[in-house]
Amino acid sequence: MSRKIYFMVLTLLVLTFYPNPAYAMHIMEGFLPLPWAIFWAVITLPFLIYGLKSIKDTVEENPGFKMLLAFAGAFAFVLSALKIPSVTGSSSHPTGVGLGAILFGPTVMTVIGVIILLFQALLLAHGGITTLGANTFSMAVVGPLVSYGIYKGAQKAGLPRGLAVFFGAALGDLATYVTTSIQLAAAYPDPTGGIAASLTKFVGVFALTQVPLAVSEGLLTVVAVNFLVSHNKSDLLALSVIKREG
Repeated sequence: MSRKIYFMVLTLLVLTFYPNPAYAMHIMEGFLPLPWAIFWAVITLPFLIYGLKSIKDTVEENPGFKMLLAFAGAFAFVLSALKIPSVTGSSSHPTGVGLGAILFGPTVMTVIGVIILLFQALLLAHGGITTLGANTFSMAVVGPLVSYGIYKGAQKAGLPRGLAVFFGAALGDLATYVTTSIQLAAAYPDPTGGIAASLTKFVGVFALTQVPLAVSEGLLTVVAVNFLVSHNKSDLLALSVIKREG
């Protein structure tokens, strides 16, 4: 695909989804107790290391994939920077990681997700450094794993590509927020009902905004994949994202 086409698509996304100031749904700086912050960082590290190796191998095997990687990263950055106020005064947002997971596998998006979250924490005041591990695990580990698994499973089951992409991206988005709710519930269990009661509250808080956002992200990811099929089919065939007809 030409650089000009990429630039036009990314410009359209930025103009459409440029974020307004809002409180970030990412777990904010200093919110998690130190033991939990360390725990999530430690269990995220292996995925990050494997992701770096995966990117290195992918680029060495086919340097032409660099532009596609950049596209997936820009797609995730723009969508995850969109903040929509939630019923609690915090906010919900799409994640955008499903596209990259479908194209390159889940751990590649762990690396891209860390870069996105670090940029947002330092320059946009979304999330934080101490909570980087927890936010990465929810958005850039669990989300991509679910998106990739759902897409590949749907592909093997013979579902149409559009449905496979939609369910992969939408359910990956929802998985991110369920994971964040689990992280918060574990750190701050309800005084009477414990973790289960706290989890129910956190999930309920974001359901009203996150479910329609997940549907929207699924549809937008379908549009992005269809665009790539139309303009960069050879790379998608090489990555086994789509199958050769006949």
